[in-house]
Amino acid sequence: MSAEATNPATPGPVAPPAPTVARRKSRPGIDLRRLGRAALLGAAVRSRLPDAIGHVAEAHRAHHPDADLDPLRRAYLLAESSHRGQMRKSGEPYITHPLAVTLILAELGAETTTLTASLLHDTVEDTEVTLDQVREEFGEEVRYLVDGVTKLEKVDYGAAAEPETFRKMLVATGNDVRVMSIKLADRLHNMRTLGVMRPEKQARIAKVTHDVLIPLAERLGVQALKTELEDLVFAILLPEEYARTSELIAENAAGEDPLAEVADEVRAVLREADIPAEVLIRPRHSVSVHRVSRKRGPLRGTDFGRLLVLVNEDADCYAVLGELHTCLTPVVSEFKDFIAVPKFNLYQSLHTAVARPDGQVVEVLIRTHRMHRAAEAGVIALGNPYTPPAEEQGVGLDGERADPTRPGWLSRLLDWQQAAPDPDTFWSTLRDDLAQDREITVVRPDGGTLGLPEGATCVDAAYAQYGEDAHACIGARVNGRLAALGTVLSDGDTVQLLMGQDPASEPSREWLEHAQTPTARIAIQRWLTAHPGADTRPPETADTAGSADNAEGQGEPRPAAGAPAARPRGADVLLDEPGGSVRLAGCCTPVPPDDIVGFAVRGGAVTVHRVECSMVDDMKNRGRAEIAVRWGDTAACRVTLVAESFSRPHLLADLTEVIALEGAGIVSATVESPNQQRVRHTYTLQLPDAAELPALMRAMRDVPGVYDVSRVRAPAA
Repeated sequence: MSAEATNPATPGPVAPPAPTVARRKSRPGIDLRRLGRAALLGAAVRSRLPDAIGHVAEAHRAHHPDADLDPLRRAYLLAESSHRGQMRKSGEPYITHPLAVTLILAELGAETTTLTASLLHDTVEDTEVTLDQVREEFGEEVRYLVDGVTKLEKVDYGAAAEPETFRKMLVATGNDVRVMSIKLADRLHNMRTLGVMRPEKQARIAKVTHDVLIPLAERLGVQALKTELEDLVFAILLPEEYARTSELIAENAAGEDPLAEVADEVRAVLREADIPAEVLIRPRHSVSVHRVSRKRGPLRGTDFGRLLVLVNEDADCYAVLGELHTCLTPVVSEFKDFIAVPKFNLYQSLHTAVARPDGQVVEVLIRTHRMHRAAEAGVIALGNPYTPPAEEQGVGLDGERADPTRPGWLSRLLDWQQAAPDPDTFWSTLRDDLAQDREITVVRPDGGTLGLPEGATCVDAAYAQYGEDAHACIGARVNGRLAALGTVLSDGDTVQLLMGQDPASEPSREWLEHAQTPTARIAIQRWLTAHPGADTRPPETADTAGSADNAEGQGEPRPAAGAPAARPRGADVLLDEPGGSVRLAGCCTPVPPDDIVGFAVRGGAVTVHRVECSMVDDMKNRGRAEIAVRWGDTAACRVTLVAESFSRPHLLADLTEVIALEGAGIVSATVESPNQQRVRHTYTLQLPDAAELPALMRAMRDVPGVYDVSRVRAPAA
């Protein structure tokens, strides 16, 4: 039996009702006690519709004039007889709850199957009715929906009952989004009547509603439910701020509404332009007013609402926008086009704002009637996902319906929930995931796309595309350029993921710092848990070419096997005082035409540095005498380059081949141990002409796996 049902012999205490919430739009007034009496005493003749569901039938026929109401009649009779004798804690017969939930869905345009399941949604949980009976009487679709919203028993699951119930419900939603539609309407009615609960239970239910149900309503585009849920939660969790906000709304309502004047002006502009349109004033709900007050400070009259312009065709939206921006003063920074680029929850509208002479700004929403219905009811307005597509519904490239009831965020959620090791991890991760309410789309090289939450990195893209095979990812190209796996992605980026060939590839613990999605975090954490001690790669080694000894010409990188022992002559450097020996510093490896400076070192030699080398200040601090130097005529030079790359087979061979093809000789080479699938190659090269250095570095960067090539530099002193 649900928490809202109680035995009439022990009705329990009745707490004061929850604060009245200002609604976004008026709903038919319903007396639950009268409706309860009608549920028990109303007509139940088989040929007639029971009086108790007259409101439901009226709302349903408003959206579906030809709907067959017989399933609703039969579902009501089964629900009423099954719940008979059960009472809500507020004192009404329990049947008033499924009736109210069904009315909410009917007003939003839900089709008959959803309403039938809604009437029955508590029967299997709270009565002797079984799922087999539901299937036999109403078919498999209704049985599936009822099963999807039926809670798991605490006696079987204990403290895990609530998270496991949500997991079950989300999995069912992945196949049929109508499951979540019923759950959202069910929670809305329970929140409306939550005043009969103890304060601590009100707070607990409101917190779950805030963390889970409201984000789900937002992602499914059901704004009509989301806004009212937000206000009800606001009243319970922040009663003082809710009271202050309600006072502000009441004070504004007592005066003249400047939005009415602007609405009349907009109507006149559109009449003159011969654009058929309906202009409405949309008061902000309590939470919206609260947010605006925190953002803007003291509120003015136009801050308490927005104008809504409804037109018939998409093209009319842009015509209205043009007229408003021509005849009124637009606030350009407030313009957003969610028609050309809809939100991930199917929302479409043009958003703009116009300024009044007194400085007040009026926000304006422009959309078609179809867009408005989708904005209010979201996926509920889509109806049955199994029916043949109507002309206005999307058709995929393969000729099948592009099913908007299985958006990318839901697919990702269903993927990672399978890997969640326990209910607590699932529950906490679900809340974190739903808190990320913005989404980006990145493009794969094959033309496919990946939907990711805002702030996602290449690590998240790898696990979204490859699952646990992403353990072998060694890097990525973002918009054609090599990038580290921690790179944060932006909407519209093209991402090519580079996968290693080693089957024993492993993720790094560092990846957890970059992973923003549950899919990535759970996969990485699970691997690390299964391989304790595997993440023991040595720390990145220091660049030996940057040591002080090398800076003064006293050391060279270790020669690679087979490297020539002779040291070819570098570019000529001339001294103002001839006779001294000259060495090019290994810390910055100057080549023509770099600006250079010389310093006297031990043995009367002169070491030559690039002017911007960090060792120049060190030399001066040591008291080394500065010597004037300049390049001679010889163009040949020696240079030390560092290639940063992702580890892969044959990388060393490919790099040395490219160096040889560019005509450079390898004097020495050092390959450091791989660190987190990255490796550093240091080459000291002899070039016949310093002018060829830029081309050599470009050629090395083009080697697959190499993401940067730079001239060696000494660390800052």
